[in-house]
Amino acid sequence: MSFYFEEIEIGEVLDLGDFKFTAELIKSYSEIYDPLPFHLDEEAARNGPFGAIAASGWQVSAIWMHCMCRTLHQLAEDRLSLGEPVAKMGPSPGFKNMRWLKPVLAGDVISYECEITNKRTTNSRPEWGILFIHNRAKNQHGEMVMEFDGIVFVERNIVLKEGN
Repeated sequence: MSFYFEEIEIGEVLDLGDFKFTAELIKSYSEIYDPLPFHLDEEAARNGPFGAIAASGWQVSAIWMHCMCRTLHQLAEDRLSLGEPVAKMGPSPGFKNMRWLKPVLAGDVISYECEITNKRTTNSRPEWGILFIHNRAKNQHGEMVMEFDGIVFVERNIVLKEGN
């Protein structure tokens, strides 16, 4: 994240932007990672569980990561252009509560967002804070299609920390 741990507020929502899922994109991903008939074949998809070509849930999740990285990169560039330092992001210890609630069909435009739900400092690594985030994806009708909870380490601003 381009903001230091101390600058991030619980309840903040980060708009990660929109992404349009095309049949070609769904098929090319599914050929490699999830080769089920309702991801790959128009006829099989019409007769399948969703009635049309549907994206793999893992693809919907991978696009969330793409949108998150794109947004964080832009935020970092914005800070650098103002002469401000950019905080480092650490690793993510993982995620939980992954839910795919509705199929994402060819032609759907998915809006992604990330909400800060909690944060805490660490005793073992005082230079890092931990963010707890809830991530959502909604289709063009405002219907939730995916959500999950994540955790990520974010650099602390030691100067701010020592100044308080």
